[in-house]
Amino acid sequence: MSLHPWAKGPFELLAHADGHLRGGEDFDRRIALISFDNAIEVTITTYLTLHPIQRGDRTYPSADVDKWLANYHTKLDFLGIELSKRSLKWEVEKSHIVYAHEHRNEQYHGGNKGTPEKEVLAIIRRAAVWIFSTLFEVADVETLLEQDCLDKRPPSQPQPDDAFDRAIDLEFEMVEVAGKVLYASEVLFAVDYGEYRETGARLCEGISEEDMMENDG
Repeated sequence: MSLHPWAKGPFELLAHADGHLRGGEDFDRRIALISFDNAIEVTITTYLTLHPIQRGDRTYPSADVDKWLANYHTKLDFLGIELSKRSLKWEVEKSHIVYAHEHRNEQYHGGNKGTPEKEVLAIIRRAAVWIFSTLFEVADVETLLEQDCLDKRPPSQPQPDDAFDRAIDLEFEMVEVAGKVLYASEVLFAVDYGEYRETGARLCEGISEEDMMENDG
C-alpha cells in the first residue's frame, strides 16, 4: 500500500506521534498528544490546499477555504460539512476532539504540563487516524503505521553461527591477539562479519561430518 505524495507529510506526523506513544514515557506521551493534534490540523490544511484533481475533483469556494483555514475550530467546521456531503458520521465526536485539543493547548501554552491521561491520548489518536483516512481515502492506516514502526527499528545484531564457528576453528585453530589466545572464528566474527560468513560457508562445504564431530570433541 502506497500513499499519494501529498499525503506523506501528514502521515509522517501521525507516525511520529505513534512512535512516541509506543515509547510510553511521560515525555513521550506529552509529545504524542501534541503531534496527533498537529496531525489533525495539518491533514485538514493539506486537503483544503490541494488541487481539485488531487481530492476527487471536489471544489470549494475560495472564500470558504480561507474561512476554514483560519484556526483549529474552523477546520473542524469544514470537516463537519465534508462529512455531511459524503453522508458520513463523526467517528469521534467533535466535542471529544475539542476536549483533547484543549489538553494539547495546556501542554503547549498553559501552565499545567502534567502527563496526558491515556483516555485523552486514545481520543486524539483515533481522531487523527480517522480524519487522515477519511480525507485522503486511505483504507488501512493502522497497517501503514505498523509497517512504518517496523521499518524504523534498528537492525538486529548478527549472531555467530555454530557450524561456521566449528568450520573456521577446525581450519585455523587458535590465534594470538594482543597476548591473548582466541578462537579464529571469534576474531573473524568481530573484525569482519561478512568475511566470517563467507569463509564459514565455504569451509562448511568441504568439511565432513566426522571432522565436525571430532572438532566438537
